[in-house]
Amino acid sequence: MGENGNGQKNTLTIRDNRTGREYEVEILEGDVIRAMDLRQIKVQESDFGMMSYDPAFTNTASTRSSITYIDGGKGILRYRGYPIEQLAERSTHLEVAYLLLKGELPTQSELDQFVHDVTFHTYVHQNLTNLFKSFRYDAHAMGMMISAVAALSTFYPDAKNIDDPEVRWNQIVRLVAKMPTLAAYAYRHHRGLPYVYPENELSYTANFLNMLFRIGAKEYKPNPVLERALDVLFILHADHEQNCSATTMRVIGSAHADPYSALAGAMAALYGPLHGGANEAVLRMLKRIGSVDNIPDFLERVKRKEERLMGFGHRVYKAYDPRASIIKRTADEVFEVTGRNPLLDIALELEKIALNEDYFVERNLYPNVDFYSGIIYQAMGFPVEMFPVLFAIPRTVGWLAQWEEMLQDPEQKIARPRQVYVGPGPRDYVPISERG
Repeated sequence: MGENGNGQKNTLTIRDNRTGREYEVEILEGDVIRAMDLRQIKVQESDFGMMSYDPAFTNTASTRSSITYIDGGKGILRYRGYPIEQLAERSTHLEVAYLLLKGELPTQSELDQFVHDVTFHTYVHQNLTNLFKSFRYDAHAMGMMISAVAALSTFYPDAKNIDDPEVRWNQIVRLVAKMPTLAAYAYRHHRGLPYVYPENELSYTANFLNMLFRIGAKEYKPNPVLERALDVLFILHADHEQNCSATTMRVIGSAHADPYSALAGAMAALYGPLHGGANEAVLRMLKRIGSVDNIPDFLERVKRKEERLMGFGHRVYKAYDPRASIIKRTADEVFEVTGRNPLLDIALELEKIALNEDYFVERNLYPNVDFYSGIIYQAMGFPVEMFPVLFAIPRTVGWLAQWEEMLQDPEQKIARPRQVYVGPGPRDYVPISERG
């Protein structure tokens, strides 16, 4: 066991007061200990050994990752070491995608090749259009997307060969390329509109907007401000370390499932309203408030636990979500083009009051990324059922980066948490005629 810079051992001494024995375990980088080191703590040699009990994994590290760094107390978010503020201001989504997937920012030639490869793979097999046509007219876009991504695994059976780096990269490029196309198909199906095929001379986000909103043969030119705003939103949502859906991606991937199946599972986790549906909940809250005049009464109801303040607070961030400040600036640029969303005034005043009241400050209830994103999406013409889909498109990059890292980590194996059994003890079977 090593020493720290002060000549002290990097260990933790644990005393078991049941037996009087002491155990010394190593403290690893990041102030963590290995959970398996607890197994040596036993009363009887035949005991299973000590486990930690951590519902929802609130204080358990399941991996050592080099992808995304978050310091929730200071409001810091970095991709591969680069501050999110710099990437959102100066980069593009596909450049950030390359960074997350490869670990370094690309050279110009590397970026050109990656953009070319992604663009080349934007089309999907024609049979997938039949899959979309089979859904009810009012099917939720996210449900259609999950089904379509799972179906992709049947079109690329070679994806099961996850031990081959070249095969893995081919599937990564395909998924990054095809997600906007599938999302556009889901939107057009819901609207009863014919599908629009990719226009590969357009940028990643411009092509997506074209597939969504073009009518007939008329050329569609997305406003460059909206095109860039969507690109920034994609950057902000690209990864967020070990959240619910990323953990799902890793858990399914640990069974060596193909990436399409694993990603469909991650999307299903994102579909949950506690994860990917938060920005829709913000919109519903703002509509329920109705006007700026009603905000004080609403906040009083929040304090009495009669209402929930949606879009404030975060499981990780205990300061202002760094993505929220970027997205707030993006909102101003979008509304210059689309016109001011009437809900914005309510949102701004709600944020202003909440940030100046001790009740909310003491509880670290600062705006998060969901507080403004839904307002922006609505102003750009997206229906609420598309909100989780707009989350899933960029997060595909993060999920795939997490999946690739997990597969190459020699410490990882198939995920299998322990449980603390609290059910009945041994008992004999009773024939049904003798029960009750």
